Amino acid sequence: MTTSISLVGKTALVTGGGRGIGKAIAKRLAEAGANVVIASRKLENLEATATELAGLPGKVLPIACHVGRLEEIENLVRETESHFGPVDILVNNSATNLGQGPSLAVTDEMLDKIVEINIKAAIRLVRLTVPKMIERGKGSIINISSVAGIEPQPQGLLYSFTKAGLIMMTRGWAREFSPHGVRCNTIAPGLIQTDFSAHFWKNEQYRSELETNQPIPRIGQPDEISFAALYLASDESSYVTGQVLVIDGGMTA
Repeated sequence: MTTSISLVGKTALVTGGGRGIGKAIAKRLAEAGANVVIASRKLENLEATATELAGLPGKVLPIACHVGRLEEIENLVRETESHFGPVDILVNNSATNLGQGPSLAVTDEMLDKIVEINIKAAIRLVRLTVPKMIERGKGSIINISSVAGIEPQPQGLLYSFTKAGLIMMTRGWAREFSPHGVRCNTIAPGLIQTDFSAHFWKNEQYRSELETNQPIPRIGQPDEISFAALYLASDESSYVTGQVLVIDGGMTA
């Protein structure tokens, strides 16, 4: 499916772009003509995705990167700029959801790791890409949060507070960067059918309760997030910043 929105000449960087929501977003941006760098730890997943998306109007380039390591993030931005130029669209999508269980069982190691991936990676990427966006007077940051950042996920203290933190970072960045032409918004998905969320949607009881009680009685699909990302990446959303776009089938309603 093609789109009338054009991102030709734009450079996009999507973390966690090898599968799930990140892959769907990368595809949608490349369909609109953006050159897209997809990044994650596993190069084989990225290469498979890049091969699948070959032939779209925009090029898709895989670069292996552990977003919890500063030196790898710095290399990711350097490589992106060397191939396609400065980043116009930054999608902070990489995340982990460790530490499922009682909050009193959370360890320092769990805390450090989830903050490193879910919070510090976004801060570092913004720090490395936004100055050049400000120089050009334009840019879009899209943070992928979660409804868990709005209503706490049961047995998911760490994930919930990091996703809530990402929402607050979005609002702070929007206030600071938008006067310089750089917008920042968050997408907060509900339960989307990806490998990342399989713990929930493969649980028959959890899924049955959701499908019974949620206004739209099914789980979501990655493509349903990607269209929102395309809108926020494009000039069609030029008056939108600091917002949290909840896409959850009405779960939080």
